[in-house]
Amino acid sequence: MKKAIYPGSFDPVTFGHMDIITRASQLVDELVVGVLNNSAKNSLFSLPERVSMIEEMTRDLPNVTVASFNGLLVDFMNEIGATIIVRGLRAVTDFEYELQIAQANHVQDERIETVFLTADFKYSYLSSTIVKEFASYGGDISHFVPQCFIDRIYQKYSQKG
Repeated sequence: MKKAIYPGSFDPVTFGHMDIITRASQLVDELVVGVLNNSAKNSLFSLPERVSMIEEMTRDLPNVTVASFNGLLVDFMNEIGATIIVRGLRAVTDFEYELQIAQANHVQDERIETVFLTADFKYSYLSSTIVKEFASYGGDISHFVPQCFIDRIYQKYSQKG
């Protein structure tokens, strides 16, 4: 059985993330969307909120589960029995960074392989950072995230102000 993990902070989850999740789920028997609890980052959404949002988006994908983790990805992968890391690439600049991380993970555990999926062209510019930037100024984020999350995102900014 091929079990993979698609790790990230997903703050917030975007159409680009969902594209990678959907495509990756077709390549493996089980895909775990691993939501990193990075205490160094000042997240817009709490860890439980991010997990819940991804669960909403993936409820129609039977081989996808969502879990949060702390610490090293390779340690979490050993806990859940995954051997494949899925990463999305938007541009060549993503590749340089992701290649270094992939090689470091493979050095830590030779069983781990990283699979890179290129972003669909229509999402090649999209990141959670862009969503937050637009939302913080009240911009239109309807092309970036599902409709059901838009009010939640704007609400976070109205609470901060």
